[in-house]
Amino acid sequence: MVQNQQIPFAVDMPQNGGSKCFDDDGKNKRTGSVWTASAHIITAVIGSGVLSLAWATAQLGWIAGPVVMLLFSIVTYFTSTLLAACYRSGDPNSGKRNYTYMDAVRSNLGGVKVKLCGTVQYLNLFGVAIGYTIASAISMMAIKRSNCFHKSDGKDPCQMNSNPYMIAFGLVQIIFSQIPDFDQLWWLSYLAAVMSFTYSSAGLALGIAQVIENGKVKGSLTGISIGAVTETQKIWRTFQALGDIAFAYSYSIILIEIQDTVKSPPSEEKTMKKATLVSVGVTTMFYMLCGCMGYAAFGDMSPGNLLTGFGFYNPYWLLDIANAAIVVHLVGAYQVYCQPLFAFIEKQALIRFPNSEFISKDIKIPVPGFKPFRLNFFRLIWRTVFVIITTVISMLLPFFNDVVGLLGALGFWPLTVYFPVEMYIEQKKIARWSTRWVCLQVFSLACLGVSIAAAAGSIAGVVLDLKSYKPFQSSY
Repeated sequence: MVQNQQIPFAVDMPQNGGSKCFDDDGKNKRTGSVWTASAHIITAVIGSGVLSLAWATAQLGWIAGPVVMLLFSIVTYFTSTLLAACYRSGDPNSGKRNYTYMDAVRSNLGGVKVKLCGTVQYLNLFGVAIGYTIASAISMMAIKRSNCFHKSDGKDPCQMNSNPYMIAFGLVQIIFSQIPDFDQLWWLSYLAAVMSFTYSSAGLALGIAQVIENGKVKGSLTGISIGAVTETQKIWRTFQALGDIAFAYSYSIILIEIQDTVKSPPSEEKTMKKATLVSVGVTTMFYMLCGCMGYAAFGDMSPGNLLTGFGFYNPYWLLDIANAAIVVHLVGAYQVYCQPLFAFIEKQALIRFPNSEFISKDIKIPVPGFKPFRLNFFRLIWRTVFVIITTVISMLLPFFNDVVGLLGALGFWPLTVYFPVEMYIEQKKIARWSTRWVCLQVFSLACLGVSIAAAAGSIAGVVLDLKSYKPFQSSY
């Protein structure tokens, strides 16, 4: 009987070991293509990081700014192709699948490097939560100030404290954080994707309009001039700009997860390489437009957050829509980035305390017209505490640009360069001290230097901001 059931399965078996309904790992047939993978990457990459690109371009100038963006895109594409080769261990068509970034590191490197990868990855996610809280508060205040400015005809400076807006964002996140599983967030992710394109496009359109109004293209070949800033500040700002651009291109953490949605044949690696080329190309073009048009509009005075630089003049309703889109996007993006961290902590707690009802027991609460809501006291308390901590840190360090630069610097080398390079070397069995091995190591060390410089610049920026800052009393 068992043999009879297996005959059709054997007949339908393609080369990679799957069936018509199931893939070789027993999961439902994957249906992703080059275009769906490209869409996922573009959605993940084009986020709040795009808002700091005009400022980054202003620090570097008309030559270095576009060149650095282009170089980061090339590095991102190259390391992404290395990472794509690590989706399967062994044979690229039939080897064991790695479902997450951590799985790939565990299969290829193992040992202490898995713990190192996890630490960097989850610290980066924690930092992103802080950066998103700061960015959302700035946008909420921009809407409030815009309306205040118009009511007073520009007579009221409309100064306001950022803390109530960060607290409001935190309260919303406490509610959304109680969504139990990542797969239940699909609607929030789609909404966030639409919002990211809305505010990015609005920023680009306003930049073009500002250039037309100015009647000239602002900026210089070498960036912000000495005099507007000191020589030391020029150096630190240049380094920080590298971190801002690195943050804008950061998506390595989720590349393996996206690759796990792709069908085969052809091999997932081939499909992902094509998708990476398409998505990095589209993203780079979009970033060049936003960064360069913002710089052309404002020159040396380009703001850290592009949408705050247009003042509160007409069309102020478009600015309000763009800032509202940022807030909605960041509500969703916060959850998309934090849910993997939530899941990791809760899984570890369950492994350590398997008999604890406080950790494992779900209470089903009836919701009319929907499935019962599963309330878990450990999830309720720990996720609430997490949101409170990120909100308090955001109120202590409300420096959007510096935080973005620091996050980009800390995540770029280990997650985008080091682990993909090391896994690729292990996967392809590249001999130590061979020409290929040496070239990859030199490339990795060069990127490490960029990360260190960017981190130093961002830390210097935070230190400078702290000199004129009073805790919990930040106003705009």
